[in-house]
Amino acid sequence: MSTPMNLQTVLLISKDPDLRRLLHAAVPRAHIRVALSVTEGLSLCAEISPDLIISEGNPLTLAPLLEDAHRAPKCPPVLAVGHHCSLQDVVRIMRAGAADFLARPILLEDLRTAVSRATSKPGRTPAAIPPDPFAPIVSMSPQMNLMKHLAEEVAATDATVLITGESGTGKELFAQAIHAASPRARGPLVALNCAGIPENLLEAELFGYQPGAFTDAKQAKPGKFQVAEGGTLFLDEIGELSATAQAKLLRVLEDHSIDPLGATHSLRINIRILAATNEDLLAHIKSGRFRLDLYYRLNVYQLRIPPLRERREDIEPILLTFLERARQEHGCRITGIAPDALTILQHHDWPGNVRELHNVVEWLTITCKQSVIQPEHLPQSVRTALRVEQLNSEPKSSLLAFGLSFQEMEKKMLEEALLKTSGNISEASRLLKLTRNTLRYRMAKHHIQ
Repeated sequence: MSTPMNLQTVLLISKDPDLRRLLHAAVPRAHIRVALSVTEGLSLCAEISPDLIISEGNPLTLAPLLEDAHRAPKCPPVLAVGHHCSLQDVVRIMRAGAADFLARPILLEDLRTAVSRATSKPGRTPAAIPPDPFAPIVSMSPQMNLMKHLAEEVAATDATVLITGESGTGKELFAQAIHAASPRARGPLVALNCAGIPENLLEAELFGYQPGAFTDAKQAKPGKFQVAEGGTLFLDEIGELSATAQAKLLRVLEDHSIDPLGATHSLRINIRILAATNEDLLAHIKSGRFRLDLYYRLNVYQLRIPPLRERREDIEPILLTFLERARQEHGCRITGIAPDALTILQHHDWPGNVRELHNVVEWLTITCKQSVIQPEHLPQSVRTALRVEQLNSEPKSSLLAFGLSFQEMEKKMLEEALLKTSGNISEASRLLKLTRNTLRYRMAKHHIQ
């Protein structure tokens, strides 16, 4: 599959914001300058010396641009974009010197392929830059672009970073990008989900053990700290560490040494630690579940990844990226989304964030039989978002009007939260503003499995 090479500057001549968004997705690292007309583009071209020009137009309007581009010292390639152009028009545009012609509607992969083909032709020497480690984090919102900028800055250091945010916001993607952009990129990136390992095994998994450390320890096993030597250790769901593991981790951060189980002496380590959590660690500190001194050691630099509902302009580019990936992997027929369907998605609260959006796309690739997603193709849970918002804006009726007892109302709220989050205890507890232990207690009280 062809992929566009990295570009420094692209000049886009178009009034269409959708084409602008598509180009941002195709060459996310490039600096894109926009002109609204060929005349304005010619003036801007002389000022910025672009590596690539993409322009809408017909043979008549594009002629001065193509002529001027070929007089430039670097001779930047020109990709022409047209709508309802005849075959004769396309031939005239190509003969005038366009590197390629794209007819609307344009698919993301077609644009990437055209850019790659145009910029790789002999004699073209646009300045290449290294791949952007943050490119997989698709965003257009100012909030996410700021987080990527801050993450890129801290990546150049060896500081410990605490990444916070709701489940499904992309904390692990940020950890991967920080490692890839850091001086430790040649070393390993080792990830450990602290909530995915039983407490009695977590210390052995982290610190390793020596033969005879416990009954089944027949031979030595290095822990994650040793495996990550020279690289980065990513501790996800750090709030789930036991009190004993927290104390040992604190010593690692202070002394840069570990004590494998059963070892007679400490081992020095050279790693960077990134940690992530979707929980409120300050609340855990108040309740005694998390150490204050460890929090300050981890929170040298904090990145808060905003939930999807706070950056709704990212929904469309993320959706298109997922669809493009689905087309590449299993020939998905879907090429776009209708404006009405997109509006529904943008009004949904996305409690599962990007992970939930990905699940919706996976569902659509199976159930949607058309090339463009329409409102009726969306899952029922998403389609009700606009209706719920309308109901919320209407005068509220009294809860007493439902005729339910307090116990019945509580049970229904628990069931609704669990249904909305597909049974995810952490997400349901956040929706209900309860701790997970309290939620489990109330579930048991109402015999909810």
